[in-house]
Amino acid sequence: MSASKYFDTAIRKAPFWLLAILLASASFAQTAAPPAPQASSPNIVPLTPLPQAPAPQHKETLLYSDQDYTKGKKQFPNFWSVWTVRVVPPPNVTNSAHIDQLIQDGKMLLAIDDAVAMALENNLDIAIQRYNLSIADTDLLRTSSGAVALGVNAGLVQGTPGGTTGTTSAGGTGSSSTGPTGGGVGGTTIGVGGAGAGAAGIVASTQGEGPPLDDYDPVITGTVSVERATTPEANTVFTGTSTLKQNATTGDFLYTQGFSTGTLMTLAFNNSRVSSNSLFNTLSPTVTPSFRFQLRQHLLQGFGFDPNLRYIRIAKNNREITDFTFRNQIITTVSQIENIYWDLVNAYENVNVQQRALELAERTLSDNQKQVQAGTLAPLTEVQSQSAVATAKQNLIAAQVNLQLEQLLMKNAITRNMADPILAVAPVIPTDTLNINEPYEVRPVEELVHEALQHRPEIATARLTLTNSLITRKSIKNQLLPVVDVYAFYGASALSGDQNPLCTDVNRGCPPPGTIPPTGYSDAFANLFNSTAPDKGVGVNISIPIRNRQTQADNVRSELEYRQAQLSLLQTENTIALQVRQAQFALQQNYVALQAAVAARDYAAQSLDAEQKKLRMGASTTTLVLQASSNLTQAESNVLVAATNYEKSKVQLDLSTAETLTRLGISLPDAEAGKVNHPPKVSGVVPASTSDLTTPNVAPIEVPGVTPPKPQSPPPQPPR
Repeated sequence: MSASKYFDTAIRKAPFWLLAILLASASFAQTAAPPAPQASSPNIVPLTPLPQAPAPQHKETLLYSDQDYTKGKKQFPNFWSVWTVRVVPPPNVTNSAHIDQLIQDGKMLLAIDDAVAMALENNLDIAIQRYNLSIADTDLLRTSSGAVALGVNAGLVQGTPGGTTGTTSAGGTGSSSTGPTGGGVGGTTIGVGGAGAGAAGIVASTQGEGPPLDDYDPVITGTVSVERATTPEANTVFTGTSTLKQNATTGDFLYTQGFSTGTLMTLAFNNSRVSSNSLFNTLSPTVTPSFRFQLRQHLLQGFGFDPNLRYIRIAKNNREITDFTFRNQIITTVSQIENIYWDLVNAYENVNVQQRALELAERTLSDNQKQVQAGTLAPLTEVQSQSAVATAKQNLIAAQVNLQLEQLLMKNAITRNMADPILAVAPVIPTDTLNINEPYEVRPVEELVHEALQHRPEIATARLTLTNSLITRKSIKNQLLPVVDVYAFYGASALSGDQNPLCTDVNRGCPPPGTIPPTGYSDAFANLFNSTAPDKGVGVNISIPIRNRQTQADNVRSELEYRQAQLSLLQTENTIALQVRQAQFALQQNYVALQAAVAARDYAAQSLDAEQKKLRMGASTTTLVLQASSNLTQAESNVLVAATNYEKSKVQLDLSTAETLTRLGISLPDAEAGKVNHPPKVSGVVPASTSDLTTPNVAPIEVPGVTPPKPQSPPPQPPR
């Protein structure tokens, strides 16, 4: 065989070899994919990843949802299921059964452990955040088809009033530093993974950018049409008639599917049947089926797994971000519940303090009235005592109103709704009280900072966001390349029909009648695969942007956003370290303030006792006794405030180091499911005496225009 024949044979077989290579690469693209890229930078020292929380485990049965939204509906045995609506159950607005166990004799006896457990089951902030887990799952399903991720929520939901978490200064409740993220309620306006302006000065507008992707879901398109046309002819040279009448039936179908290697597969199958009154057509009607199978492969822009799997990788990272955000939501909400509980205990104790102050003022007024009547005291002294009683009543009313508010805040925080009339009117009785004799124990600040950098969800979120920026950088770098696509195709066409009875002019090429045997569609379809009329070839498409300014700008922008994200991560680490140090300082200061308040209270009690003894001996005055009584009331209030601040500072330190879940023994699976199977345990609390589990017994005080509060029983007393 000559060299020219070898060359001709190679040319004819080239399309088949190219088709085989492209099919093999497409098959590999559907079965294997490399892992997500690791963070690297040629100019900046890579940041060593800190240990993070365990990666989310996608189980067969999800805890937070009754459906797995990472997977679409199956078409077997119900073929039409993928085109039907997927029903999402309505939210559960009923309270958990745990509440019924706590209500006794119309009162809710609430321990701090029960408050935390009920918040995990009923708190609306957690319930709202729980939906974000399923929303992030839908992005995994969406990106598996080649579509862009819609993004997830990376902010905390903080719609529960009361018990704000934040820095707590000595002698006061301090100010909140962990408010809602973003401009909307509960941070719902901040997204991760979508194109947008970002938050807190961080720009993320190029995230997910890169070469356009093909649709990974197979798509079938088709056209079926029937046409009857009558066309006047200007001459009869081509048709033999002045009016051409045609009946055409068309059935065209196209199958397309993209692959993660940058490969696109198309299969076109076209059919037509045409009959006419033309005198020169050999066949009428004619049936002409044809098909073409084609593979296209990106060689430069759009080649490889990095640009084609970027949406899937970003969606997986966003799913992990949602897990860490949910963990952060649990930590923040539980800390808020603890603060609300201690505010409630403080309010109960304050009512007791103000009640004792009122009783003392009334006893002093009674004694003074007797002495005025006996003529041993001036009438002005009685007026002075009456003023002290009025002031004590005013303070008691304020304490009662504050107690009712704290009870309402607690019920709102641990229930989904208060439509139950029994729950709505039931007073909340704390069965744990403040411990003013708790020893001071705190680890070295360096150990606390290290613990925070190990476990704070914000660190993990920032690192995953940085990884998403790396994925985008690689995709845009690939987009800088020209478009060079190679394609190969193979197809065939066929013809069948009956001999045209109108074509009888032998001089015009018409065969004699009966010369052509009749054939049908089955004959033509069989001829498509016997290589009688093949159609094959290869080609290259090239598109070269001359200046490429848009992609250059996107490339630089993605690099700048990545550098900005690196600094943001460093700033997050520095901020967390500062928060831990501030929380540790506040804990020290509040402990010292508590000890000082206890000493001042003891001194005020001794001073009052001394003044009362001196008054009975005639060595003191009523004014000094009232002043000593007021000092004792203020000292007792200071002890309550100091003890509350000390408990809150412990809560804040656990929040700053992300040890809240560990210290309380909270199970994240329980929090995801909204059903507590492992009860949390708050350490260091003092249980109140069961004989004192009643509301404060305070006589109603008549106030014009205000409904007097109902009589209440005294709250549990803290240890002295």
